[in-house]
Amino acid sequence: MHCKRTASISLLLASLLGCGQAPLLRDAAGVGAQPMLPAPSQALLPTVNIAPAVGWPEGGAPRPAPGLGAVAFARGLDHPRWLYVLPNGDVLVAETNAPDRPGSSQGLKGWIAGLVMARAGATVPSANRITLLRDTDGDGVADMRSVLLDGLNSPFGMALVGNHLYVANTDAVLRFPYATGDTRIRAPGAKVVDLPAGPINHHWTKNLIASPDGRYLYVTVGSNSNIAERGMEVEAGRAAIWEVDAATGSHRIFASGLRNPNGMAWEPASGALWTVVNERDELGNDLVPDYLTSVRDGGIYGWPYSYFGRHVDTRVTPQRADLVERAIVPDYALGAHVAALGLAWAKGNTLGSAFASGMFVGEHGSWNRQPHSGYKVVFVPFKDGQPNAMPVDVLTGFLSADGKAYGRPVGVVLDPQGALLVADDVGNVLWRVSRRD
Repeated sequence: MHCKRTASISLLLASLLGCGQAPLLRDAAGVGAQPMLPAPSQALLPTVNIAPAVGWPEGGAPRPAPGLGAVAFARGLDHPRWLYVLPNGDVLVAETNAPDRPGSSQGLKGWIAGLVMARAGATVPSANRITLLRDTDGDGVADMRSVLLDGLNSPFGMALVGNHLYVANTDAVLRFPYATGDTRIRAPGAKVVDLPAGPINHHWTKNLIASPDGRYLYVTVGSNSNIAERGMEVEAGRAAIWEVDAATGSHRIFASGLRNPNGMAWEPASGALWTVVNERDELGNDLVPDYLTSVRDGGIYGWPYSYFGRHVDTRVTPQRADLVERAIVPDYALGAHVAALGLAWAKGNTLGSAFASGMFVGEHGSWNRQPHSGYKVVFVPFKDGQPNAMPVDVLTGFLSADGKAYGRPVGVVLDPQGALLVADDVGNVLWRVSRRD
């Protein structure tokens, strides 16, 4: 009986992994300030096209853009996802993965999602730590490693304000004392504010960035579902960016209707906060584009009722025409299902004049599109505070010729020498991209 059940599950999984519809658009058509948005395409079974996680072969590495080189700054990490560079040049790496989420596996979709994540290499236990890496001799490779913090709860975002290091766990923002050069923090963290979590916790990653004056923290909180199919009660405080008073923990919703915001950066010309957002699934290969956008105080960006402005998602009931009417069109589409996560402004980079003004974006890669999209780091050029050209590939080659994932880029950040650091949570490597002499 057990053998028959196992065979049935394997057959179902195989059939699901073969499901999919051909895209109607060229990839470039879904990118830019005015992307083409075809009619939604819904099928009995959604597209499932996973790039199985295999890791890098001996000597393997991603391909940098012409004129650039890429080396491993650190290897042997445990699911590195997010990065932060301290003023003295030390690099912090959040080695992390999803927490236990007993409510997320309920029903057929939950079961399928679990299989998808396992095949993509996303179900390893969370190391729950922040590791400090130091390049003591300046050769572009870390030669010292220390556990700065452990015993955390699926940590992600980090920010230093004065003598305090703020860490966004999946369920709370914590504050730790920090002194320049510290390689280990033993003091317990003080809770600043609780964050939405719970037994479902669908989008568990919580990022944060400090305001330029350090008074406020801006915290990303993704939705608890694809399109509110669990009801809006479990979405309280979610699909939003919070503004948190760093001293008191008092907070408010800064912007809402953002399905799953992750990376954030300040654009210096306007002083605006920018973010990358993962949009909804199950509307076909070409919908909905993930996007890069400035974030307006009090802005509403549509989720779950509409996408890319006022394009109504008819699957959502009941509708809210009043919120659809107020929905802001994002500034720049990055393409459907690229899973944009990392974001870094270009200031201080030494990669060349082509990268002087704009945003670096880490695209973790699709699991529900044919062909695959994302699985690379791109640069979006800016002019006068706005994107003004098509993305430029910075780091590619994360997929094998037969569609397996050697790695998946996540967080991106610039080091003090102006090189780009890229966290690779499948390869367990931190890559360093710099200009070749």
